[in-house]
Amino acid sequence: MSNQPRVAKVLAALLVSMTVGAVVLMALGNNPPSEGVFSLSTYYLKNLDSVEEAVRSSAYQSAGRWDRVEIYYSGTKGGNIKQLTSLSGLAGTEDINCHFVICNGLGAGDGQIQSTEKWKRQWSMISGRTWYGSGKTIRICVIADGKSALPTDSQRQMTRELVKELRRRFEIQTDSVYYPNNW
Repeated sequence: MSNQPRVAKVLAALLVSMTVGAVVLMALGNNPPSEGVFSLSTYYLKNLDSVEEAVRSSAYQSAGRWDRVEIYYSGTKGGNIKQLTSLSGLAGTEDINCHFVICNGLGAGDGQIQSTEKWKRQWSMISGRTWYGSGKTIRICVIADGKSALPTDSQRQMTRELVKELRRRFEIQTDSVYYPNNW
């Protein structure tokens, strides 16, 4: 029975450490630490929510509406939907010729997915001097120039997650997804 003092000390230490941990968590409230231990579950929950939110639209989405996904570079080192619209000399953001923009941290959050009005209304892209695709193609613009400004790891990951969700939702085949040459 000489172990009883040791057991009591261990239980007391456990009780104190759990109490301190609980006090720290309550002090943080809903504001988790900005840096520290990486939580894979938190990362995936946050990113999956943003992908599902981006894919959602106000218009009806039918499985056969889209049959191809094309990813291309913006040709810029930074930006977002509004900045791309301005650089292209377009009248408004509804005129941008893509469905999604994946930002790189220079103009919007790194890996942030922005849905365009064309996507929200389920409109097709307009063929023009730089693109001759079909009306069933989903276009994803990744903010990068493909040379000196390559996509970030977050952009690549979020693009993969977005493509995965689009393929699942619209039954798009793997060989109907096109990435830039140096992806």
